[in-house]
Amino acid sequence: MTAIRYPYRIAVRVHPRAKHSEVYEDESGLVHVRTTAPPADGKANKAVVKLLANYLQVAPSRISLLRGQTHRDKQFLVKDAGNGL
Repeated sequence: MTAIRYPYRIAVRVHPRAKHSEVYEDESGLVHVRTTAPPADGKANKAVVKLLANYLQVAPSRISLLRGQTHRDKQFLVKDAGNGL
């Protein structure tokens, strides 16, 4: 098993207002996050952070949005709990 090097970036395609929430990876390796939250007032972004944190098994405070605040294609930074980044 290869060790994960922190911090790392993860590209995500978000599907707001979905029927159910889920995180999955397609055959090309892109991570998709379906959330029932609407894309208004940052609600979908907050829901995506929580879903990603659960999927990656890290605290939500370790995930921050780098790009795509108002777009479906987003880039997140995942920080290690121990390195202070």
